[in-house]
This record gives sequence, C-alpha cells and structure tokens, in this order.
Amino acid sequence: MVTAPDEPTRVVVVDDQELFRRGLIMLLNTEDDIEVIGEAHDGVSATDLVAKKVPDIVLMDVRMPKRSGIEACLSIKDVAPSAKIIMLTVSDEEADLYEAVKNGASGYLLKDSSIEQVAQAVRVVADGQSLISPSMATKLLDEFKQMSTARRPDVMTPRLTDRELEVLRLVARGLNNREIAKELFISENTVKNHVRNILEKLQLHSRMEAVMYAVREKLLDIP
Repeated sequence: MVTAPDEPTRVVVVDDQELFRRGLIMLLNTEDDIEVIGEAHDGVSATDLVAKKVPDIVLMDVRMPKRSGIEACLSIKDVAPSAKIIMLTVSDEEADLYEAVKNGASGYLLKDSSIEQVAQAVRVVADGQSLISPSMATKLLDEFKQMSTARRPDVMTPRLTDRELEVLRLVARGLNNREIAKELFISENTVKNHVRNILEKLQLHSRMEAVMYAVREKLLDIP
C-alpha cells in the first residue's frame, strides 16, 4: 500500500473532451492527498502549462488535436523532467502502450477505470512505481525484444549487480515494489533503493525506461 505524502500530489489533467476532463478534476479534488493544479485540452497547451506549473503527475489523453498525448510526452519531459505521465485512453492496443512508454510515460490507464483506480494510479506513480499491468508488461517486452536485434555495437553498458538484475526482471514482469519485496524476501525500502541505483547507473528516469534499455542491451534473459 502506498502511503500518502505530507503534501498533496500536484496533478495536471489533459483531455480534449471537456465533460470528461472537468468530471475527472472534480472527482480527483475530493481526494485529500491529490490536488489538481491545472488543465489543458491539447498537447501543445499541456506542454506550456506543465512548463509553468511543474506538476508531480500529468494525467493525459492519448488522442488529442494539435499534438497527441504520445507526442506531448517528449516535449513535457523536456520542459519538466521530474513530472511523471499517466496516459488515459480508451484503447489498450499494445502499439499505443509501447509508444507512450517509449516516450517517457510511467503509466497507462483505461478511461473506464473507476475514480478509485485513477486516484491510486496517481499515488503509485508519484511514489516512483510504474502503472503497467502484468499483461501489458508482457506486450511491452514482446515489443522491446523485437528492437533488441538493433543493438548498437561498441556501447559500454553500465554493470548492474546480480540483485539489481533480479529486481529489474521482476519490474519487467509488471510487479510493484511490494510484490518484488515479497518475491525476494527483502523490504520495500530495499527494493526502492535497488530501483534508484538501477536508474542512476543507466541514467534513466523511469522503471519502464530501464526495462526497455535492459532488453535492448540484452541484459535480461526473459523467455
């Protein structure tokens, strides 16, 4: 269970459907530990807003005019690298999932999710975890492995410890920190430390980026 922070998690909501956007904002604002600090209706205005507000979390639709949510991921990461992005979509197609994570999203949530699921997703991603279901993680790994044949030669790969590789394999299976801790008989804080060390060594921003890197560089032996 993710503990609530002392300060509310600051969220920006981005969706071109005003009714959905306003409804989501109203419901999220009923949560004591979540504060919606802004809204936008397309990827361009979202990037400008995030640059000004620097939220903790961006809840963003995949399909939008001017600049799609997937395209906006890159520009948002440029202006606010610390902001974590959760994609909201009606589609669970693996192509959308792959592109979103490749462009820096930390999570992927279907629009028919309950408000409790959306609120918990905000908490989980704000805590530094990924919001990828095991089934979606499997699809991602299939996509990543297809890229692994294009590995660049003569690139020095930072060395991960055996334990870090164990943690990374479990992250790749879609497990959260609590599940990894149970699997490896270690504490959640130890898992967090391992994940932080992995990201620092690989110079990456999110758990799923680390999995993408590891598969591409053939650091993981995943069936």
